[in-house]
Amino acid sequence: MNIVTRVLIGFLCFTPLAGAAADNVNFQWGVKIPMRDGVKLNATVYTPAQKEPAPCVFTLTPYISQSYHDRGMYFASHGYPFLTIDVRGRGNSEGEYHPLIQEAKDGYDIVEWLAKQPYCNGKVTMWGGSYAGYDQWATAKEFPPHLATIVPVASPYAGVDFPMSYSVFAPYDLQWLLFTSGRASQDHIFGDDAFWLGNFRRWFESGRPFKELDTLVGAPSSIFQEWVAHPHADSYWDQYNPTSEQYSKLSIPILTITASHDDDQPGALTHYREYMKNASPEGRARHYLVIGPWDHAGTRTPNAKVGGLTFGPASLVDLPKLHLDWYRWTMQGGSKPEFLKNYVAYYVMFADKWRYADSLAAVTREERALHLGSSANANDVLHSGSLSTDAKKGQPDHYVYDPRDTSLAELETQLDPASLVDQTLLYARGDKQLVYHSAAFDRDTEVSGFFRLSAWIAIDQPDTTFRADVYEIRQDGSSIALASQVLQARYRQSLREPQLVKTKAPLRYEFDHFPFVSQEVKKGSRLRLVIAPVNSIQSEKNYNSGGVVAEESMKDARPVNVQLFHDPQHQSTLYVPMGAGGG
Repeated sequence: MNIVTRVLIGFLCFTPLAGAAADNVNFQWGVKIPMRDGVKLNATVYTPAQKEPAPCVFTLTPYISQSYHDRGMYFASHGYPFLTIDVRGRGNSEGEYHPLIQEAKDGYDIVEWLAKQPYCNGKVTMWGGSYAGYDQWATAKEFPPHLATIVPVASPYAGVDFPMSYSVFAPYDLQWLLFTSGRASQDHIFGDDAFWLGNFRRWFESGRPFKELDTLVGAPSSIFQEWVAHPHADSYWDQYNPTSEQYSKLSIPILTITASHDDDQPGALTHYREYMKNASPEGRARHYLVIGPWDHAGTRTPNAKVGGLTFGPASLVDLPKLHLDWYRWTMQGGSKPEFLKNYVAYYVMFADKWRYADSLAAVTREERALHLGSSANANDVLHSGSLSTDAKKGQPDHYVYDPRDTSLAELETQLDPASLVDQTLLYARGDKQLVYHSAAFDRDTEVSGFFRLSAWIAIDQPDTTFRADVYEIRQDGSSIALASQVLQARYRQSLREPQLVKTKAPLRYEFDHFPFVSQEVKKGSRLRLVIAPVNSIQSEKNYNSGGVVAEESMKDARPVNVQLFHDPQHQSTLYVPMGAGGG
C-alpha cells in the first residue's frame, strides 16, 4: 500500500463491459441541465428502448462524460436510464470548475431535475467510484427528496486520504490537478509517467519547497496553493464532507464498496464509520459494506492481478451486476442481492474466499500482541530485531534521517510504485530504517482487520515523518505488502492540532490508521515490520525543522536521530488482527 499512488480516477484501467445493442438503447447527446444559479451542466442521456418510466442513474464526473459511455449503454440496456454529466467547468458544462466542493448542491439539483423527466419514475440514484463516489456522499448530505439510494465506491474523504494522507501531501496532487484542468481531457499529459517522475525527481533533488512544485513543473495552480495552505483537518476540509448531524439524518439504503488495495480505502471507511457512528438503528440496518482485494480501478471492474499478485476466481465479482441487483432491491421491490449474505462482505486473499460479518469490528477475532525487541541495533534487514509474544529488555534501536540525502531519487524513477512485491527500496535504504521479524507461522492463518503499532520513539528535532510498513515474508524470501501508514510527529496526538516535539525523551506514537487487510498468511511465513523516514520523490518532504512543511526547503534541513524503545517501561508493540475465520 503506497501512500502516493492514490488515484482519483479509474476509467483509464477499466475492462470494457459487454456492449449493448444500439437498438436497445436510445441515445441523446448535449442535454443541458439547469442549476439553481443559472449554470447549465452538460449530460449524455442513455434510455432503455421501452417507454415506461423507470428509476434513473447518473454519474457526475470531471473526466468528460464520454468516458462512461460503456456504463451508460450497460445500465440502459438493463432497464435504467443513465446520465453521464460533466461537472461544472469541465467538458461541455458551463461555470467554473473547483474540485469536489461544488458537487453537493449541483448533485441535489440534478436529482430533482431528473425526477421530473418523462423517462424517470421519480426515483433517482447514482453510480461511480473515486471522485464519483465522493459525489454521492456530497449529494446525499443535501437530502434531495428523490434520491432513493447511493452506492459510493472508493470514495475519498477530503482531508483524510485526498489530497493528503493524514497531513502528508503528494506530488501526484499536481498531476491530478493538471489532468482535470481546462475543459478537455488532459489524459496524455496525465499518463506520461516519464514526464512526471522526472519532474518529481527534479523537485526532490533541488530542495525547493513543496508549495513551489506547481511552478517548477510549469503548471501554476491556485487550487494546489489553496490545498497546501491547509495541511491538516480543519474547517476548510470539514466543509467538503457530511457533518455528524447530516450522517445522522441519512436513512436511505447505502452500499459502500472499497478494497484492500484501494488507495481511497481510508476515505471510504471514514465515511462508513462516521455514518455508522451517527446514524439511527434503522439507518445502520440499511448500510452494507463490501471490501474486495482489488486496487482502486478494480473497485469498478475487478482484475485478479494487482501489484504483482494474482488472486483466485472468487475475487472476480460481477460488480456491475451487483449494482443492478442493489438498484432492483432498493428501488423496485426486488429480492436482496444474493452476494450480500451479511452486512460486511470481505475477501480473504490467498484463501480465495469471501467471508461475512455483522459489523466491521466483528471481522477480527482478537488482536495478537507482538512486542518489538532486539539484541543489537535493528537497522538492517539481515540483522533485524524481533516481533515476539514475550516482552524483552533491550537498548533502544536507532537510525539517522538526513533530509539532504537524495541518493535514492534515480532508483525511484525506475520502480513501479504500485508494486506490492518489490523489495528493492527496502534493501537500498540500508541502515536508515528499523526492521523486525516475527517467528514463522506454524499453519495457514487468516489475518483480517486493522494492524496497530504502539511505539515509544524519541527524536532530537521538533518534527519528522515516519512510515510503518507490515509485510508477509514467505519461506522463499518473497515479500507481500500488507499495510502501511505515515505519521508526522507533530500530529502524534491529534490530526487537527499539531504539537511540535519539545523533548528528547521517548514519547508514545500510536499508528492506528493502517488500512484494512484480509489475507491468509501461509505456514512458514513471517511478518516483517519496517519503520523508516518518508524521504521520497513521491511525497511531500519534511525537513524536520518544525516549520510549515510545504514551505520548508533544503536550507531548513536538520538531520534527526530517531530512537525506538522497547524496554519494560516503554514497550513498543505491533498488534496483529487475527481473523474471525480462524488460524
